[in-house]
Amino acid sequence: MIKYNIHLQPLGKIIRVNDQTPLIDVLHEFGIEFPCGGNGKCGKCKVKLLEGEIEMNDMHQQKIQKLGLSSEWRLACHSECTADITLEIEQFNHLILADESEFEFVPQKGFGVAVDLGTTTLVAQLIDLTTAKVLAVETMLNPQGKYGTDLISRVQASINGNSDEMTRLIRESIGRMIELLLQKQAVELQRICIVGNTVMQLIFSNCDLTPLAQYPFHTDNLGLKLFNPHELGWNFQVAENVIFYPSIGSFVGSDILAGIVATRLHKKSNYTALIDLGTNGEIVLGNKHQIVCASTAAGPAFEGTNISMGMRAVTGAISSIKLEDNKIKIHVIGNAKSKGLCGSALVDAIAVFREQDLIGVFGEIISGEESLSITSGVKLTQKDINEFQLAKAAIAAGLEILCNTLSIQLKDIHEVYIAGGFGSYINIHHLVQTGMIEIPENRIHKMGNTALIGAKMFLFLDIQIAERILSKTRHINLESDPNFQNIYVDKMLFD
Repeated sequence: MIKYNIHLQPLGKIIRVNDQTPLIDVLHEFGIEFPCGGNGKCGKCKVKLLEGEIEMNDMHQQKIQKLGLSSEWRLACHSECTADITLEIEQFNHLILADESEFEFVPQKGFGVAVDLGTTTLVAQLIDLTTAKVLAVETMLNPQGKYGTDLISRVQASINGNSDEMTRLIRESIGRMIELLLQKQAVELQRICIVGNTVMQLIFSNCDLTPLAQYPFHTDNLGLKLFNPHELGWNFQVAENVIFYPSIGSFVGSDILAGIVATRLHKKSNYTALIDLGTNGEIVLGNKHQIVCASTAAGPAFEGTNISMGMRAVTGAISSIKLEDNKIKIHVIGNAKSKGLCGSALVDAIAVFREQDLIGVFGEIISGEESLSITSGVKLTQKDINEFQLAKAAIAAGLEILCNTLSIQLKDIHEVYIAGGFGSYINIHHLVQTGMIEIPENRIHKMGNTALIGAKMFLFLDIQIAERILSKTRHINLESDPNFQNIYVDKMLFD
């Protein structure tokens, strides 16, 4: 087999690949993202060809032209390596929340591993069950990223014949992470608990995702899944079965179940909300008597997928924007040159421009221009503002409908917890200012990676905890509410 070298600059790395290897197969781990799942629509996998040649067919050329890119650019998702080449890429360091929060627990014997299987990132922690202390941590990007950053792209890739490969990738990755943990601490494992959204659970379990690709987007295969290490292809022993905790609904997974446990929402007398503004925006509302939850279409805007200069929370992304003496001040992750903005900065930009009276009540740029400048080379377009309006309306309407379902009002919500990487950077004042969460600021708290906190807590809890929570939890389809459209449209406005 003929082999070629791919030189990556300025990283100084060389990848040795077989002839006709698709770049999408080898560049993901170096920070190249494929938000549209390799369809050539988003342009975010572009690489600059410095030396050598990458042949382009007519479709590739048309996509390059449509994206307004010059002749030295190529889309990694449409490129194969057929010669020695040198590419200019920028390796973004993804920020992955590896939580070390303390929590109440009853000491157990032995050691366990908690795994947060995220759509974008994976985190595994080795826990001493006698002390609940974290002994070692492993993180990595989810290798399924080459099939798209959003859940719908993953579902489509699965039913298009990639199901077995996607299952193999994720099982191997998590197995490797646990092996690395055990290399750091040579212990015998008592149990492993995994949480993730519904799609991630089904892919890991090699289940059919077809029901989630067609109306009414419902699957009955939500329950707890048990495995032994051998059937997962893992070469280490675990005293008990590997547990993948159950999902709540078709697009509300065990990561949210873990979040309920982490916030102790299911034990509180007062009404409490948990909002995860990640890839698949989920909202939970309830108390010790009853819980309702829903998923929203908010994720793509906050993950940067539908924003012209949107990025994940990686090196080079503007993470916060504020006004000082009526001048815009920004913070860039990694103290690098700004290349775009992540979800938290999108919220900030809207709030700041509203404060400067540059954006109107209907989301229009008052000057009539097509964009507003944030800093040199980074701007917010009219389309970006409209995308934000859709996302913020989805969250605000979702919370109101869940309140209506429980026959309470927004003022009855005692606490709101914001989860995930997005929540770690978010400016709560700006969140309220934009109308996304219509709750007083002093009731809103950031809580980081609630999925991982909950997964660790599962290591100490009876497995029946999941059924006890699920027995009082209802999954709500927001769109089926007769008032959804009216509430949604109303929430798009800036008051």
